[in-house]
Amino acid sequence: MKKIIFIACICLTIISCTKRDKVDVPSFDVTTASVTYKVGDSITFNFTGNPHNIVFWSGTAGHVYEYRDRLFSVGNKLLIKFNTYQQYFVRNNLAVLVSNDFNGIYDSANVKKATWKDITSRCVLSAGADQVPSGTLDMSEFTAGNKSVTLAFQYTTSSLVSQNRWVIRTFNADNQAPDGSTTAMATMSTAAWKAISFQNPAAVWSITSSQLLMQGSATALDDDWVLTKSFNPSAVLPDKGEAIKNITVNVSKYTTSYSQPGTYKVTFDASNASYENQEHTLKEITLTITQ
Repeated sequence: MKKIIFIACICLTIISCTKRDKVDVPSFDVTTASVTYKVGDSITFNFTGNPHNIVFWSGTAGHVYEYRDRLFSVGNKLLIKFNTYQQYFVRNNLAVLVSNDFNGIYDSANVKKATWKDITSRCVLSAGADQVPSGTLDMSEFTAGNKSVTLAFQYTTSSLVSQNRWVIRTFNADNQAPDGSTTAMATMSTAAWKAISFQNPAAVWSITSSQLLMQGSATALDDDWVLTKSFNPSAVLPDKGEAIKNITVNVSKYTTSYSQPGTYKVTFDASNASYENQEHTLKEITLTITQ
């Protein structure tokens, strides 16, 4: 009998705690005076209800509710461009290589183990002039399917004579979005260059924040590489909302403005939360922002 009473007490305690931990779906709504505004106008969102928390998603880049769990995008392109200078002799002994399967361990064994595609023919390289633009290299075929790419410059010599010097003057890796806008992924100073020597470690790539330089030796053959970090134009961080209310404050409205014209789907995520439970109410308003 005591055992039955004990079990009953435990069950009642669990039920009681579950009820206390339960939260209601928040009663919440949002209104605006209009759905069309101009760039720079103050836009006031008026709230009814009093949820514990409110998170504001403006609909601008990086703040889109639908992308809150997104880890990669579709349609982005990796664009590479650089300027070169070939000094003293014209040997045409610089190769431009890309790899999808380099594992990121920068030593000769792991560089050799990776599969490298020679894309030198797609580039314009110096034949003695300085600051020769490579042209823009679209890496889409290598990055399709959410793949990463590593780029390398390979300097080789085939005879023991006075050698030429190659200088990589500039380097840019850009991420182009489907709408044509670009953001920088790396420049010469931020590409995390690593030098690897397969032959003649006495002559290796010199790496500075402003350029890459390599000149071989007249007394030993050279096979020297310099590699970037990996680039994945499809990889993105999840979008984030702005927390504008928590349980400690009451908020009846929120005011913001937009700096660019366009159509924005604004989302307010209102929630009530307890230790173990959470309930949400979403409200959306589509705004048109004109010039």
